[in-house]
Amino acid sequence: MTKIFGLIGLICILGIGTVRSQERVSQPISQLPQSDPFKIKPGSSFAASGSSPNIQKPVVDTEREKIVSDMVEALDVIRKHYAGGKSSDQSSLVKSAIESSLHSLDPHSNFFDAQEYSSLLEEEQSEYSGIGATIVNYERNGERDTYVIATFPGSPADRAHLRFGDKILLVDDKPAIGKDSIDVRDEVRGRDGSLVRVKVEHASGAVETVDLKRTVVPQPSIPDYYMLRPGIGYVNMSEGFNYTTSGELANALRDLHRQGMTSLVLDLRENPGGIVEQAVKTAEQFLPAGSVILSQRGRYRIDTRVWKSTNRAADNVPVVVLVNENTASASEIVAGALQDYDRAIIIGEKTFGKGLVQNVINLPYGTGLTLTAARYYTPSGRSIQRDYSRLSLYDYFTNRTDLLEQDKVKFEAHTVTNRKVYGGDGIMPDERVANLGMTTQQSALLDPLFFFTRELITGGVKGFEKYNVPAGAKVGRRLAEGEISVPEPLVDAFINYTTAEKANMSTQELKDQRGFIRTRLRYNLAMSAFGSIAANQILLEEDPQLAKASEALPRAQQLEASAAKIRLNQHK
Repeated sequence: MTKIFGLIGLICILGIGTVRSQERVSQPISQLPQSDPFKIKPGSSFAASGSSPNIQKPVVDTEREKIVSDMVEALDVIRKHYAGGKSSDQSSLVKSAIESSLHSLDPHSNFFDAQEYSSLLEEEQSEYSGIGATIVNYERNGERDTYVIATFPGSPADRAHLRFGDKILLVDDKPAIGKDSIDVRDEVRGRDGSLVRVKVEHASGAVETVDLKRTVVPQPSIPDYYMLRPGIGYVNMSEGFNYTTSGELANALRDLHRQGMTSLVLDLRENPGGIVEQAVKTAEQFLPAGSVILSQRGRYRIDTRVWKSTNRAADNVPVVVLVNENTASASEIVAGALQDYDRAIIIGEKTFGKGLVQNVINLPYGTGLTLTAARYYTPSGRSIQRDYSRLSLYDYFTNRTDLLEQDKVKFEAHTVTNRKVYGGDGIMPDERVANLGMTTQQSALLDPLFFFTRELITGGVKGFEKYNVPAGAKVGRRLAEGEISVPEPLVDAFINYTTAEKANMSTQELKDQRGFIRTRLRYNLAMSAFGSIAANQILLEEDPQLAKASEALPRAQQLEASAAKIRLNQHK
């Protein structure tokens, strides 16, 4: 069966050349039908351009039959003569052949087996079916196991009182010890309403087996938003663009305005992209009616269109957008549009540089593929896509642009106020601020910091046996100002603990990391008491890019005022 579905998938790919798109007049966002045209349904395809091509049944011709025959013959030769014998996984060979064919076109056209495709669709739906727990691998004494670090409020894991530090031993009687956390995650996920039995070792050492009923767990694209300080709102948009993103943002902006927001930091760092229409709707919330947000140019007229804002009451709050090298695709559409109109100042690092639009196409047996259908351009005409023709797939996705001889002069364009911007290599921020991340030594401390916290919260650290989480701790609650402190003696206790654990670091090297240790202990304690939202607040407190964004807000206000005057004069 796996051989059959692989060959059918190959036939479908070979038949793509016969796909034709019916011409359709582009509609403004406000006039799109209530049933979302981007919704992926069984037996249909998803076109990022806003309309689905009419997938016709491939016409079998001699050339196509020969290719399939050659593929079958190659698989048969491998099965008969390869040293691995009949044990060779033919479905993997077929999958690799299809992926290689697609990757020869561009890095973003790809094939997905049934499990991968199901995960892709779940991400687009902003939800998945599971137990509602965040699980991570940590290693101690050479043993790498999976631990719960947080649960979602009201989820099956939360109701079963799974908490920070719980070690997963078994999932439905299958050992989880030594497994990658992604594999364990796939085992605890499953059909909505089905049961899963999980055996855990609590941080206290007690072992418990719990039966959990899987349920649909919301996975919002905006995990958090709040007031950084009086007047300054912050919206975390790190989770990509799915069907609910623009609605989530609208709700967040309304709430922040009620709290007195007069300026905004929009955080697009680590945002991998997603549904193009949702990126357009996001940018539209800040750009007045008539503003071109994005243009697409594809092979067929159906994939060539211009997206314009229809918002006659755009939010005029001053905006600074945070980006980094993992800000990609749809998130670059937002950053590029706001930059071109001088609607926001962009702070951070150069973005990834993905300017290709994919159609998502269903194939037989639950498989699917993404196929590039168009390129997109910012309002000023900039292409965001960076060069991939001379890089391996690995070097492209690890952003090894240092391997290329970068052109000294790239496509040049101008913003509304005549500032120079450039195309062909992602979005260059208006002010570059590096986020150096963790050093090698700091990364090496993450495992001992986790295990130290695990012992600390259960009274296992000498001198801190009564160290308790704050009163009123509740999963999902934000951190109050000044909440959770780490005194110097507790940092010393960790240094002594880590030295005793025979870490590959001297006592002096550990002492040199006191600031990092204090911050990460606060992070772990907040995670154990309140969950990931509160823990991430602690990291943001010391974020140099966020600090620079706050400083840039007055300039963003001045820039928007200048751009608004120009727009007003143009319409007189």
